[in-house]
Amino acid sequence: MAEGNESWKNKDDQEEDEEDVDETAYTTQKDAVLFAIDVSESMLAPPPPSDSKKPETDSPTAAAIKCAYQIMQQRIISHPKDMMGILLFGTENSKFEEEDSNKGNISYPHCYLLTDLNVPSAADVKALKAIVEDEDEAQSLLKPSEEPVDMPNLLFCANQIFTRGAPDFGSRRLFIITDKDDPHAANKALRSSATVRAKDLYDLGVTIELFPISHPNHKFDRTKFYDDIIYRDPADDGGDLATAPRDFKSSGGDGINLLSDLISDINSKQFTKRSLFSNMKFEIGPEFHISVKGYNLLQQAKPAKQDWIYQGGETNQIVKPESARLSDDKAEPVEKDEIKKAYRFGGTQILFTSEDQEKLRSFGKPGIRIIGFKPQSMLPFWASVKKSTFIYPSEESFVGSSRVFSALWQKLIKHKIMGLAWFIARQNSSPTIVAILPSEDASPRPPVSNSTPPDYGSTPCPSLTTFAK
Repeated sequence: MAEGNESWKNKDDQEEDEEDVDETAYTTQKDAVLFAIDVSESMLAPPPPSDSKKPETDSPTAAAIKCAYQIMQQRIISHPKDMMGILLFGTENSKFEEEDSNKGNISYPHCYLLTDLNVPSAADVKALKAIVEDEDEAQSLLKPSEEPVDMPNLLFCANQIFTRGAPDFGSRRLFIITDKDDPHAANKALRSSATVRAKDLYDLGVTIELFPISHPNHKFDRTKFYDDIIYRDPADDGGDLATAPRDFKSSGGDGINLLSDLISDINSKQFTKRSLFSNMKFEIGPEFHISVKGYNLLQQAKPAKQDWIYQGGETNQIVKPESARLSDDKAEPVEKDEIKKAYRFGGTQILFTSEDQEKLRSFGKPGIRIIGFKPQSMLPFWASVKKSTFIYPSEESFVGSSRVFSALWQKLIKHKIMGLAWFIARQNSSPTIVAILPSEDASPRPPVSNSTPPDYGSTPCPSLTTFAK
């Protein structure tokens, strides 16, 4: 059924179908990342001595700056249009932007904007390289303040940087690297103000990512402060699928490399999880619906778009291609409303209007509808001929979806059965028969929270056309 006869569709039809699909989640988007690195005495302290052949010598702050330096070099090559900035907080000196006699200089106490949020330039790389390789340069800059860190001030400074530097970017992230898990333990007013500033960043569309540093004598505890600062909306794409947070240990022992751990984790967060579909109706029975999200387990990686450069003028310019359909006889442009589409039947072309084509392509609204249950043993391994879709409950459209979703999961696991469902992924797409398989994770992975529901995999079942191929 899923692979039915679609010979009446030509390439232009398929392109029109894709116009209804929101592909922004799977195309390259400009990203703006601001590193906020703590400069305190504990962060500047070198690691304890070790008997390792390759002991660590960098302090957590130095390792974080080296990490930012390497990430900047990578992004210049892989993502030349992305922005990146480095903000040091807790420093003795303060700097927000270059002095301007006309508009004055805005300063945030003990916040030092090392490199402004912008597309990295050669000067930025050179300045950062000097700090990484020159100890005297680093010592003159990395002087901790005697006053404690002011988190509301830091978050407000980050807000201003994103507002003026990357106001229209689709992805904006703030990476906080620190070892202080409770900076305002004795000041409830600053704690409350920091929560408000963090919510302002979230409303602005900025995601806060924490990279906590643990020491041998102190383990970082997020629950003291940062669970209130890192605001995640359960309705956000990927918010429900957040992995268990990770601590970074500053130590001189074997097998622990703070710099490589930071680089590895930051690279893993380079691409955010985005749902294939959101708030899709999942019909378990007549008039019994819940809402789910879907995620692609596999996605084809396509090369980044390349542009032609015109070098004939005084300055190089990006070529903007334009295409148009021309008639064979007159070689004149043909308007879209003048094009007729037909289906060849019995040697005759049957014309279809655009309304007829929409009706032929429409099999109903997108959704998942269970039509029955079968033992899981009836689905052999070779039946998985296409990539599966990972589905997860969403509380946006139907409150209580997570509980119903979890109850169905437990029933399928207990009786070792699977659901057979009618699945329409998007508008104008062909329906498929899929198997709803509950995922049994046997790995000792710590849960994200006690209320995190389980999940399913939606596996497309092969059709007769698939077997014929």
